[in-house]
Amino acid sequence: MLALRTVDLRNDFKRVSDIINAGERILIARPKNQNLVVLSERDYNELEKAKRNAEYLEKIDRSARQIEEGRVVVKTMEQLEAMAK
Repeated sequence: MLALRTVDLRNDFKRVSDIINAGERILIARPKNQNLVVLSERDYNELEKAKRNAEYLEKIDRSARQIEEGRVVVKTMEQLEAMAK
């Protein structure tokens, strides 16, 4: 990760954009430690996918624990079909 000052980003935005699109993440140092990280859309989408996957896996783990604890509801096929109506 590269670190730049806001003025560096402002003065050379095209070059910095090319660096980001090449896969580098940029830390923009700001006063009072209010820093920013700039990354490509591709990297952002990968992070979001990983986050969604982690949330999904947690739901699966929670369901598995509920099954192990016997916290389940059993329905017959007829009951399920009746619920769909």
